[in-house]
Amino acid sequence: MTTAATTRAVPARREDLLARLAEGGTWDLAIVGGGATGLGVALDAAARGLRVVLLEADDFAKGTSSRATKLVHGGVRYLAQGNIALVREALQERTTLLKNAPHLAQPLPFVMPSYKLWETPFYGVGLKMYDALAGAAGLGATEFLSRGQTLACLPTARPEGLKGGVKYWDGQFDDARLALALARTAAARGALVVNYCRVTSLLHSGGKLTGLSCRDTETGRDYTVRATCVVNATGVWVDELRRQDAEALGRQVKPLVAPSQGVHAVVDREFLPGSHALMVPKTADGRVLFGVPWMGKLILGTTDTPRGDLPKEPRPFREELEFILSEAGRYLVRAPRAQDVRSLWVGLRPLVKPMGEDGESTKSLSREHTVLVSRSGLVTVTGGKWTTYRAMAEDVLEKCYEARLLARSPAGVTADLPLVGAPAPGAVATSISAAPGLHLYGTEAGEVGALAGSNRHLGGGLTAAMVRFAAHHEYARTVEDVLARRTRLLFLDAALAGSLAAEVGELLRQETGVDPQEEAFRELAASYLRMPS
Repeated sequence: MTTAATTRAVPARREDLLARLAEGGTWDLAIVGGGATGLGVALDAAARGLRVVLLEADDFAKGTSSRATKLVHGGVRYLAQGNIALVREALQERTTLLKNAPHLAQPLPFVMPSYKLWETPFYGVGLKMYDALAGAAGLGATEFLSRGQTLACLPTARPEGLKGGVKYWDGQFDDARLALALARTAAARGALVVNYCRVTSLLHSGGKLTGLSCRDTETGRDYTVRATCVVNATGVWVDELRRQDAEALGRQVKPLVAPSQGVHAVVDREFLPGSHALMVPKTADGRVLFGVPWMGKLILGTTDTPRGDLPKEPRPFREELEFILSEAGRYLVRAPRAQDVRSLWVGLRPLVKPMGEDGESTKSLSREHTVLVSRSGLVTVTGGKWTTYRAMAEDVLEKCYEARLLARSPAGVTADLPLVGAPAPGAVATSISAAPGLHLYGTEAGEVGALAGSNRHLGGGLTAAMVRFAAHHEYARTVEDVLARRTRLLFLDAALAGSLAAEVGELLRQETGVDPQEEAFRELAASYLRMPS
């Protein structure tokens, strides 16, 4: 693949990052949280010329932002709910994302199989409306399929009772690597982005928020960050920072987020070969089921279950896995079993509570994002979804302007901003439905290949050079960073990922000089194979 760099990336030497953090002075914007939302805000603000620092307590995208269903979509179910504005915005943002990161986000055809005569016309008409809302941003026309055409697209769909189907288009992406591309593009525009740096307290003066204190979790060194504006973009954990802010002023706040968890089970592609994804719009209990081809595997999911706690590594409930496997078995010739699961992982969704909501049901909670500005000036953003991260970032900065926390600067600067690694215009990016490999590094594949050890393959498409590159240029510090988020092996084949921990750890130790936490990763990989009891 012939590519050319679109944004000049900068090295990510940790000592340089911490030296900048220690310089002092006042930042225009300090962002807490290195997931999709925080990184999107960092890039937008840096692209406008603002002085930006972003702090993440763990690794970039470690939480919700690396555990999505890998779909870039307008939201067919939101259309059914009548939320036209949300769908239209998401469809426009879908096109922008596919344009700016074609190496990480690509079109994908979906098929809804029909086992009742009314399903094809009913869902087909709704999806024609989906096309109409997309307009020029559409990825392909919705098609009504015959029984034979449906089986050609979904070769292992259950043939008994099959009447036909509907084919439509949406997108898929690599969420963790997209987050990393946002971080690196923001850094190329001057932002300071630091992972493994935990915010320990907020700083106030005269009732106004003036900055924060943070701690490098590797060395334990503390830093003071002064900022004109502070953005709380910590996802499902935003209420903790909101509570700290309120208590500093002798006030209290009601929780904003009611978390919901989505479970995903990964199986081999033999359960659904081919290039089309399966979409079941209404399962036995009214939820949506996807079967998405991704990096040589098949992702089955997802669930939508209320959860009262906020663990960093949530685990599935037994009934959730049973639901996914049983529903998949209703539509596939061969029903996947628990022993077929290669990796089982969970993401927490930050659903926004309406006033008076008890949090017991997630169906009535808002999937849209919310931006609040506290009396002290803390700007909190939560909710939303990956597809609309860029629009969310614009909304956050608009709220900062309205609250007079920032001086107004040019808007809309990221709509045509290619992300680090994007191929040159006209070049074709390798499909992310296929097995992972060097193509994940986009325009930097040559630079990866030039590093020492490039000819040594570790397994799963991973080379020694890729590990070294991740340490030098992609902020990787631990084995988990490399095997979960710089590559996606933990989410694809947890057993294989666990077997590579020692080799990856040794390479990281050579490059960083710090403990790569091999044993902790082996335990984590084992948990991704552990079926709930």
